[in-house]
Amino acid sequence: MKLNISTVRKARIEMVPLIDTVFLILVFFIYAMLSMSVHRGLPVFLPSSSASEIEKNLILSVTVKSDGTVYIDREPVTLGELAAALKDKAGNKKQTGVMLFADNSLSYQKLFNVLDQIKMAGISHISLQAEAGIRR
Repeated sequence: MKLNISTVRKARIEMVPLIDTVFLILVFFIYAMLSMSVHRGLPVFLPSSSASEIEKNLILSVTVKSDGTVYIDREPVTLGELAAALKDKAGNKKQTGVMLFADNSLSYQKLFNVLDQIKMAGISHISLQAEAGIRR
């Protein structure tokens, strides 16, 4: 007579679903960090450019809205106070740069008034921000 004796199988931890879960969590955190990238400008409609790149080494953000109001890192300043405020914010840092977010309906003269104030603050690294792609 033959007896059927079942052997007890040991529990196993399947590695493939575990690895899939870890990679899914990793992708989630990568996308979350990319969405929290350094963007301290206020929302404006930027002009478009097909060759635009994001400058990440610049530390100050200047936003000019369509009505001509100027902001440094979300703090409103007047155009006359812009150079002094930029000098204060830059401090003693040598490679200080500015990301300039200007509304696309802003007049050319107002944009150059802001650029002149940035140059008077002693900052020569200016990045004009634009949206990627060409609008029609």
